[in-house]
Amino acid sequence: MRRIAFLTVVLTVVIAVFSGTSLLSCKSNKGKNIGLQLYSIRDSINRDVPSAIEKVARMGYTFVEPAGYSNGKFYGMDPVDFKELCEANGMTVLSSHTSYNLPSEENYEEAMKWWDECIDAHIAAGAKYIVQPSMGRSAYESLANLKEWCDYFNEVGEKCNAKGIRFGYHNHDREFSTVHGDTVMYDFMLQNTGPEKVFFQLDLYWCVVGGADPVDYFNKYPGRFELWHIKDEKEIGASGMMDFESIWTARDISGMKYGIVEVERYDFDQFTSCQKSIEFLNNAPYVVMPEW
Repeated sequence: MRRIAFLTVVLTVVIAVFSGTSLLSCKSNKGKNIGLQLYSIRDSINRDVPSAIEKVARMGYTFVEPAGYSNGKFYGMDPVDFKELCEANGMTVLSSHTSYNLPSEENYEEAMKWWDECIDAHIAAGAKYIVQPSMGRSAYESLANLKEWCDYFNEVGEKCNAKGIRFGYHNHDREFSTVHGDTVMYDFMLQNTGPEKVFFQLDLYWCVVGGADPVDYFNKYPGRFELWHIKDEKEIGASGMMDFESIWTARDISGMKYGIVEVERYDFDQFTSCQKSIEFLNNAPYVVMPEW
């Protein structure tokens, strides 16, 4: 009986290897500690969450950043169930993109209640970070309006800190190209949010598209960029426009703790593009990631 059981185990392993089935307890195939922003597979994950998560894990990603939080759930799943699904596939939920617009006096209490529920749901999912991925039109109209957004982010950051989670902001290109007088929006935000309250998730690609140099920002505001969105025009490394090697020379001063792949446009299907992106980073000798 022991011999039969042993042969059964061996056969199971062989079948798993040749069929591409992931042995979730085995992490020997993992490369660097790299996460995936799940907006990269937005079409697939909204159709079949378990299947999409399994495919992401097979590529070698070690954690995920959802962009599907709504009404207390992640992609329609209870936070604990979503956490357990990711962990069953050898990954963790590190951070999440979600947002609530700048509240007025009339809906301020409603907004703060929303954030309390949001923070609790993210803690239940195991997340360490919550990231606001955008701002409303008013932020781009004047520095006075932008200051209101900064004050709002500081307050949300205090709420997050009180429960042991970090709050941050994710940029696009407009924050670098919109200037009020002599003031660039992104600089104003960095100067008017408390480092202990608000970190910045620098999207490397949108920074470059906006006409700025990520390394300049790392040197000017050291330690503020705890998360990076590692992005290119399409698959990472394919366009030739992103000088990732130079960017990585300033990783330590930036304060980067985790790097997250996001693919918004594709030459292939979504999963192939995400696979090629992580392969590029795993094969680039200058890409050094913090250990998981």
